[in-house]
Amino acid sequence: MRFAIFGNTFQAKKSCHAETLFGILKERNAEVYVCRDFYTFLTADLGMEIPVAGLFDGDDFSADMVISVGGDGTFLKAASRVGKKDIPILGINTGRLGFLADISPEEMEATFEEIYSDHYKVEERSVLQLLSSDRRLQSSPYALNEIAILKRDSSSMITIRTAINGAYLTTYQADGLIIATPTGSTAYSLSVGGPIIVPHSNTIAITPVAPHSLNVRPIVIRDDWEITLDVESRSHNFLVAIDGRSETCKESNQLTIRKADYNIKVVKRFDHIFFDTLRTKMMWGVDGRR
Repeated sequence: MRFAIFGNTFQAKKSCHAETLFGILKERNAEVYVCRDFYTFLTADLGMEIPVAGLFDGDDFSADMVISVGGDGTFLKAASRVGKKDIPILGINTGRLGFLADISPEEMEATFEEIYSDHYKVEERSVLQLLSSDRRLQSSPYALNEIAILKRDSSSMITIRTAINGAYLTTYQADGLIIATPTGSTAYSLSVGGPIIVPHSNTIAITPVAPHSLNVRPIVIRDDWEITLDVESRSHNFLVAIDGRSETCKESNQLTIRKADYNIKVVKRFDHIFFDTLRTKMMWGVDGRR
């Protein structure tokens, strides 16, 4: 098999897991290609000797499977590079929670045994696309987790007029608004009171950030509906964060958010169940009185 590997370049103390991964792949005579930044980090900065078939930059690669070594942030970066290539992504978790990157280092040996035995599942996750006249936003307009509209300064709120399929929904007075996929429902959206959504529910969550009204609550809509946003700000600009990649935007730019025309494929072990992940990683439903 041919693998393309991305990795976190900020966690030197966890580099032993990467070394273990390369050892496993070498034993199976895998054809390994590594993102140049990650390779430089492992070899030049950490002094590892990594046998690879080649290096690549950006999205200039092809593979049977992509491996992300790090946390969910690293996985999101890998997903943005994969884009429409239709290559499944396996996430090795060396971070903290790890909803996307949910294979622990201790599971790597068993996981690749299952992969080479063709005993694994691939989940398709929906992606959001941002449409705007701002060229900077169009350079990388796709989000696996969320698109967030946020105030740029720390003083005043922003006003976000929101329409669904052209029909007026409401005008949010808030610090921001998060448009999240089911995959992103356990990320930023959850931290500001958004709902947890099962990954394959074909929905989008709209969650305000610190709204200036007790009557405003998160709402969940179909993912084939289109969201239009008109933003006003005292500073006449605001931030748009696409899976954490932020750009300043002028209030004259109307934003349209819709489901992208492709999905991201996530490799999962058969015994990894979403509800188990909620309970074990988020302590969901745990009664602390016991």
